[in-house]
Amino acid sequence: MTTPSPRTLAEELRNRSDSGLAGLLRSRPDLLNPVPGDLTQLATRAGTRASVVRAVERLDTFALQTAEALAVAPDPCPYAALAALMAGDAGDAAVAAELPRAVAALRAQALVWGPDDRLRLVRTARELLTPSAAHPSPTGLGPTVAEATAGMSPGRIQEIIVAAGLPATHDPVSAVAALTALFADRARMTALLDTAPAESVAVLDKLLWGPPYGAVTDRPAAHLRWLLDRGLLLPAGARNVVLPREAALHLRAGRAHRVPEPQPPVLAPVTERDPQLVDNAAASQAFTALATVEELLKEWDLGGPPVLRAGGMSVRDLKRTAVALDTTERLAAFWLELAYAAGLIASDGEADERYAATPAAEDWLQLPDHERWAVLAAAWLPATRTPGVVGTADPKGRALAALGPHLDRSPAPEVRRRALTLLAALPPGASVPPAAILSRLRWERPLRGAAAAPGAGGPAAPEAATAPAPVEDLRSRLAQWTLTEAELLGITGRGALSAHGRTLLGTGPDAETDPDTGTVPHAAHATARAAALLFPLLPEPLDHVLLQADLTAVAPGPLRRPLAEALGVLADVESKGGATVYRFTPASVRRALDAGRSAADLQEFLTTHSRTPVPQPLAYLVDDVARKHGRLRIGAATAYVRCDDDALLAEILADRRAAALRLRRLAPTVLAAQTSPDQLLDGLRAMGYAPAAESAAGDVLIARADSYRTPPRTAPAPVPEGPPSPDRTLLEAAVRAIRAGDLAATAERRPVPAAPSAPGALPRTTSAETLATMQAAVLTSSPVWIGYVNADGAASQRVIAPVRVEGGFVTAYDHTSDEVRTYALHRITGVSELADDSV
Repeated sequence: MTTPSPRTLAEELRNRSDSGLAGLLRSRPDLLNPVPGDLTQLATRAGTRASVVRAVERLDTFALQTAEALAVAPDPCPYAALAALMAGDAGDAAVAAELPRAVAALRAQALVWGPDDRLRLVRTARELLTPSAAHPSPTGLGPTVAEATAGMSPGRIQEIIVAAGLPATHDPVSAVAALTALFADRARMTALLDTAPAESVAVLDKLLWGPPYGAVTDRPAAHLRWLLDRGLLLPAGARNVVLPREAALHLRAGRAHRVPEPQPPVLAPVTERDPQLVDNAAASQAFTALATVEELLKEWDLGGPPVLRAGGMSVRDLKRTAVALDTTERLAAFWLELAYAAGLIASDGEADERYAATPAAEDWLQLPDHERWAVLAAAWLPATRTPGVVGTADPKGRALAALGPHLDRSPAPEVRRRALTLLAALPPGASVPPAAILSRLRWERPLRGAAAAPGAGGPAAPEAATAPAPVEDLRSRLAQWTLTEAELLGITGRGALSAHGRTLLGTGPDAETDPDTGTVPHAAHATARAAALLFPLLPEPLDHVLLQADLTAVAPGPLRRPLAEALGVLADVESKGGATVYRFTPASVRRALDAGRSAADLQEFLTTHSRTPVPQPLAYLVDDVARKHGRLRIGAATAYVRCDDDALLAEILADRRAAALRLRRLAPTVLAAQTSPDQLLDGLRAMGYAPAAESAAGDVLIARADSYRTPPRTAPAPVPEGPPSPDRTLLEAAVRAIRAGDLAATAERRPVPAAPSAPGALPRTTSAETLATMQAAVLTSSPVWIGYVNADGAASQRVIAPVRVEGGFVTAYDHTSDEVRTYALHRITGVSELADDSV
């Protein structure tokens, strides 16, 4: 017995397996919110415009071309007719081989339904893809003869068919049918075109692949008149004409698309490198990324730049940050956004709002290097904030600021992961040019509506019709930024995906991925495994430096954090790179003394952490600065200077440079000033002295700056492009609920005398009838259909299998919720037995 063809999409969905329904919900997760009550609701929701647009935009190029061909094919369309549109009269082996896959993909997403001899594109998709003057189709085809002649007078139609060599008819319908048959007949159409002037054929060639619209004058030339008289150009407005679809398909030898693309572009040329070299290069860049973010946090240790009123950083502050990080403004924006996405920097929320490091930054700085990298990589991969758009204009023409609003681009995570997944498909250590990655991504998610055809804004003359120029789309730019940022983060090395990068994506040899969705079910575990692979590749922090006689110290590699922090106070960084060079100056030594270190402490520190002897010039520098440090004491009087050496105070008073400080002697060892202690301290240091500040008790103040931190802040949440992909548990529960709801909605019921006549209404039975039917169902173990009103007053229909009736309650297995539940008998509005063959 053959299964009858489905008459609606809901019927086809009803015939699908549970795995087929789960596949539909997985590929179109917007259909799950909320879970449809039955398959009719699911089919209705799958045909809404918003859902269809989202599904069409996720088709690959060949599946989209197949849908576009169905949009210009008769409805319903036999598979053979679709194959002819895709492959043309000459046939195409590649198209023939891939067409079943494309049709299956359209079926799986409920964009196409029906058997192979009656393929139907869902109505909303047909409306989206059918060519029109306002919305040209990528096929370049125009309307059919019937559509183009809909408003034409019967007399004019008769004139056209006579000029085309067809016998006159008695009505316009048969005339249009005769003209359509002529254009679709290869032999007769070829004979007609053989008599056409060369100029007429040239016009057809220009309109052949679209746009099919053109403009003519009130007195068209003879070669255009020849086409108009025979219906090869039909009116499309006051002075506009169009090439009818059937004529264009004949001229194209039956092909709907100029260049069908059944196969994705090949990722080539492939450059193979030693995987170990790739991993080492990626690890080196990962360490540089950590150093850069750490330098950013250090730069903002006492507070960062102010927040603009509209949000974000000013261009001037971005330039300053770029200079501090020794990079470009574009890369500085990337590091800022990366630290922001990881929750390491944020605004402080004060009245004079400014940016600063967060408390989480302190915890991050204490982590081992590989774990710090994992935090950055885990924040970057799903982030929707896109630093690449910083500096570009928003819809209102205002420049987008780093750390500001409106930087979220929802497709970013998908494009980012897909671009890296393409690299993961290559052998370890292999890379391809970025252009190859972009070409493949465009095939997988083709750009739709990038440029308008001339016919949309006013048809061009047939003699000058040209194809629209392509434009670069957002996804291509996102892919380019992804490849650059992955290299900066050390996920790739020399253009190839590293071993820890593969594990981060869930494509490594020991990675775990969901076989249904292809995603990483536990991203935190994947990140931890990637960090573990990176750990042995990162350089081991050093506990020593090399002191040199020119008052410099060379760190031949990364230093341990306590050593780096202490050396950063005692010396100034002169140059960075594979080895960092520090320079000792009187100001840097005085800075260490201000921080509470003594000369003996500094000498011991240098001796302990240097692999070379402490040079004599450096030892003299430390002792000399320490000997002078603190001889002068400054306090608040407004301010005063005291010193045991009255000759030194006399020297200061006699110095002309001290005039601005307005000093006067209060005692042989005390000078008073009319400036603040801070200004007095800076003024005397500028004169070459080494004063120290003291407290009200006379103790030396230790000038150890406190780090400024924001209140606790959470990292910005990504803004997804649509609902998240459902996991297996949710899909299984949703399919069960939809099946049960569909059973309740479609199951055949036995007639009940008191049941309402309105179809789909709740059954109505008396309490005695309800109790009797329930007790009988328990004895016979048969399911029943009930109407139930819950405590909130919400009415529903359910199919249940009663197990026990006692105490005013019925315990039953509920097919709708797929669980055993208890129902109050007084809330059951009615009950009806199901027909014997309904379950």
